[in-house]
Amino acid sequence: MSKTREALYKAYEGEAKAALRLKVFAEKAQKEGYKQIAKLFRVISFSEEIHGARALKVLKEVKSTEENLAESFQNEQQVAGVAYNEFIKKAEEEGDKAAVLHFSQSRDAEEIHAKLYKQALDHFMEERDTTYYVCKVCGYVADGLLPDVCPICNARKEQFMQID
Repeated sequence: MSKTREALYKAYEGEAKAALRLKVFAEKAQKEGYKQIAKLFRVISFSEEIHGARALKVLKEVKSTEENLAESFQNEQQVAGVAYNEFIKKAEEEGDKAAVLHFSQSRDAEEIHAKLYKQALDHFMEERDTTYYVCKVCGYVADGLLPDVCPICNARKEQFMQID
């Protein structure tokens, strides 16, 4: 890999991490009553997303929708099947129950993500219309039907966000 390509990947990763971190910081500032600081965090988070997206485009990582679905499916399988299981094992060895819970729930949500990608790949040309519901606690995605309780973390339906 060229040094420029390596630098682009590092820039993308850094921008993606910064965007997420700033979104979380904005939520915290908002809860603490700092509306303008929350807005500043959201604005800069959005700017960081633009930087990350541009790096991905320069890297030519954005391909056809079908290729993007296939890659996303493979990534979700890898994360759910390998990475999170290793994370869970390490957290169990260290007795970190909060981390075990986080990793377990995230792994379970990633498995659902993989199933949704696979379903989209299998029915790629059909382009069915659906509404998704995302659990704001653990990231579980419900396809078409809002559950009363999250099957992963038991959060109530009020903790779900509808995505059309």
